[in-house]
Amino acid sequence: MTDSEMAAGDCRTFDALIVGAGFSGIYMLHRLRNLGFSCLVVEAADDIGGTWYWNRYPGARCDIESMIYSYSFSEELEQEWKWPSRFATQPEIFEYAEHVVERFDLRRDMQFNTRVTDATFDESADRWAIDTDCGERFSVQHLVMATGCLSAPRRPAFEGLDSFEGDWYHTGYWPHEGVDFTGKTVGVIGTGSSAIQSIPIIAAEAEQLTVFQRTPNFSVPAWNVPLTPEVEKRWKDDYAAMRLIARGSGGGDVYFSNPRPMTEYSAQERGEILEERWQDGGFNYLGSFSDFITNAESNSVAAAFVHDKIRQRVDNPAVAELLCPKQHPLGTKRPCVDTDYYETYNRNNVSLVDISGAPIDEITPKGLRIGTTDYAFDALVFATGFDAMTGALTAVHMTGRDGVVLKEKWRGGPRNYLGIAVAGFPNMYTITGPGSPSVLTNMLVSIEQHVDWVVDCMVHLRDHDLATVEPTVDAEDKWVDLVNSSAEATLYPLANSWYMGANIPGKPRAFTPYVGHAGDYRKTCAEVAANGYEGFTLSG
Repeated sequence: MTDSEMAAGDCRTFDALIVGAGFSGIYMLHRLRNLGFSCLVVEAADDIGGTWYWNRYPGARCDIESMIYSYSFSEELEQEWKWPSRFATQPEIFEYAEHVVERFDLRRDMQFNTRVTDATFDESADRWAIDTDCGERFSVQHLVMATGCLSAPRRPAFEGLDSFEGDWYHTGYWPHEGVDFTGKTVGVIGTGSSAIQSIPIIAAEAEQLTVFQRTPNFSVPAWNVPLTPEVEKRWKDDYAAMRLIARGSGGGDVYFSNPRPMTEYSAQERGEILEERWQDGGFNYLGSFSDFITNAESNSVAAAFVHDKIRQRVDNPAVAELLCPKQHPLGTKRPCVDTDYYETYNRNNVSLVDISGAPIDEITPKGLRIGTTDYAFDALVFATGFDAMTGALTAVHMTGRDGVVLKEKWRGGPRNYLGIAVAGFPNMYTITGPGSPSVLTNMLVSIEQHVDWVVDCMVHLRDHDLATVEPTVDAEDKWVDLVNSSAEATLYPLANSWYMGANIPGKPRAFTPYVGHAGDYRKTCAEVAANGYEGFTLSG
C-alpha cells in the first residue's frame, strides 16, 4: 500500500478509479495526480494504448494528421516528439503513447490485466464499490470511464465459425506478433475502415484474396507522405495557434471548412473545389461545402464526384460499380482514408464478391458458403466492427441510485447530460461518451476537453467540501432531445451505420454522437461550469 491508499479489509480506496489506459486514461491520470488526487488506472490489456494497443491489423493508421492527433497539454512534449509521416501508423502512435507514459512517470499508477466487472454506487457512503475479474475490490469517490468509443469488437456471429479448420482473425483483436499471409488464400469479410486499410497489405502477400462486401464505403485518398523538417518546423513554430483553431472548429481539426453552401457555386466551381479538396487528401474533402451533411443535393454532387474517382481508379467497370456507395449519403457512415485501396482491385489475385443480396449462410470447415456456392480459404479476416459508443460501458454491470442498472436505463438508447454524466449515477463520468461530439471529431482534442472539464468539476467538489455531482433528469432529457433533433436535421439517420447502432442486432436505433459543432459544444460545457454546474445537483 502507498500513502495514497488506505486499507479497508481487502478493499483498496482511492479518490478516483480510471477505467482504461488509452489516451483518455493517460491524460486523466496525469491531470489528477498533479492535483493531489489519489488515483489508479485499471486496464484489461497488458499494456497502455487503448484502441492503438488492440488494433494492429496490417495498414492500421490514423485518419487524422499526426501533428494535430497529439496531446497539447505540454509544450515540451509537442516540441520534442517527431512524427515520421503525415498520417501516423499504429506502431508510431503506440510508441508515442509509451513515450508520454514514461516521460511523465505514469506507469506506476497503472494496473494491467484487470477488467472491471461490477460497479455499484453506495448511497450511504457516496462512493463507488468496484469489483474486477481478478477478485479485487475498490472503493472510490469518482469513477472515470475512459473505456473508449471503439473498444468492444463485434465477434463474428456466423454459424459454423468454430468448425473452420484454418486460422481466423478479427481486425480489432489482431495478433501482436503479426500474421504472414504469404502463399495463402484469404477471405476478408467487411469493407469498413479496418478492411480498407488492411486489404491492400494483405493482397500484396496472399496468393489469392477475396473480399466479401455487403455495403461499399466511401473512401478518400490519404496521399500520405513523410513529414519533412520544413513541414514539421512550420507546425511547431505555430503550434499554439493551430491548437486554438482545432479547439474552435467543428471537428477538432485544422483544415479549412468552407462556410458557403454548394448552391452558391456554379457547376464548374463545384468541380474545381471538389478536385482541390480531393488532391489535399484526408478529411479535407468533407469540408468542401457547408451543407453537404444537411442538403441531399449537395451531398449527391460530392458523392458523384467520389463515384467518378472510383471508376477512374478501378479497371473493371463492373467491379467499380460494386465499389461505388449508393445506399447511403456521403459521410453518414464514417468515411475512410486509404492508400491504394481501389487500385488493389486491379490485381490479378484479388476478387470482390457482392453479398448485399445474398449474405453469408455459414462458415464451413474449409471456408464459407453463400447459397449453393462454397468458397475455400486458408484464413479468414473479419472486419466486422465494434459495438460502438456504448458497448464498453454496458459491458460493466453498473448500478446507480435505487438499484438502476445502466444497461437497463439505456435499453432504448443512451441517455446522459453533455455526453459526460448520467442521471442516477453520481460521480461517474464517460470520457467522450455517447451524446458528445467524440467520434465525429479529432479524438485527442475531444479527449482533452472532456478530461479538463471533469477534472475541474472534481476540484470544485473538493474545494467546496461536496461529495457528489449528478445531472438532473430534466437536464438529461433536454440534452437527449437536443442530440436527437440535431441528428434528425442531417442526413445521418439515412444510413445503417454504427453511429446509429445498426451493426449490432437488437441494439436500439439511435444516433449516438452529438452532431453539433464541436467548438460550440466546448463553449456549452464551459458555460454549464461557469453557471455553477447548471443542470447538475451538487450535494455534500
